[in-house]
Amino acid sequence: MTASQHVTPELRQWIIEQASSGITAPALITAMQASGWAEDVAVQAVEEVLRAHLDQVAREKGRPAGVPVPEPSLADSPLFIDAGDRQVEVLMAMANPRVVLFGNLLSPEECQAIIDAAGSRMARSLTVQTRTGGEEVNADRTSDGMFFERGENEAVARLERRIARLVNWPVENGEGLQVLHYRPGAEYKPHYDYFDPAQPGTPTILKRGGQRVATLVIYLNNPAKGGGTTFPDVPLEVSPRQGNAVFFSYDRPHPSTRTLHGGAPVTEGEKWIATKWLREREFK
Repeated sequence: MTASQHVTPELRQWIIEQASSGITAPALITAMQASGWAEDVAVQAVEEVLRAHLDQVAREKGRPAGVPVPEPSLADSPLFIDAGDRQVEVLMAMANPRVVLFGNLLSPEECQAIIDAAGSRMARSLTVQTRTGGEEVNADRTSDGMFFERGENEAVARLERRIARLVNWPVENGEGLQVLHYRPGAEYKPHYDYFDPAQPGTPTILKRGGQRVATLVIYLNNPAKGGGTTFPDVPLEVSPRQGNAVFFSYDRPHPSTRTLHGGAPVTEGEKWIATKWLREREFK
């Protein structure tokens, strides 16, 4: 960063106006570079200005303030990210909402190892009951599932270390890996992954590590048809491909994060996924 490159009130207003008109953060950074800004300075300026603006808007509307969230290292638009023991592909990145599609997060053999380890423990999937802090069967979620303890076996521990490096978030801030199995017709209707602050059971849930701030949905097999991950507010649909994963983050428990998402019905074959939720703090 050079001394001559600082964010003036005029630049701050320009960034906010452009973003409000629908210009994406990468496009803003490109425009700033064309005007002589160093890329790292432009990236930092855009992120800080937009984060501060969103927090101000949130306060004015009575919404919760934003918090730090996991974030992959996407400066310079890399084709790959070094995840320690694996080069993970960056197939697509979206700024608002923050959605990143990763390729080759897991090998086919690693996917099968997780499926095999989960197989005998599958049961009807439950959802968090925010009215009480417990769990319940939900008609919107028609899959079978199970949870591994964090680091329960080598395949799970290796994946957790890889994810931590990939999105720059501590392993201990992650919930246990959940594995889900969707048969033909099974789906998970659109929902948010954060815990609703208005529900009476939420304070109990938050004692274990604070709010959820990001999700990684990992595809463990290739369904014949259907089973995509949908984001209705964008709109976007991510096709399930073995070894790939879709990451999205949400800096506050509010619909303004545009992270409404769901699992579309499987129309032929079956779908296996693993879901990793990341919390603000250490999950206990």
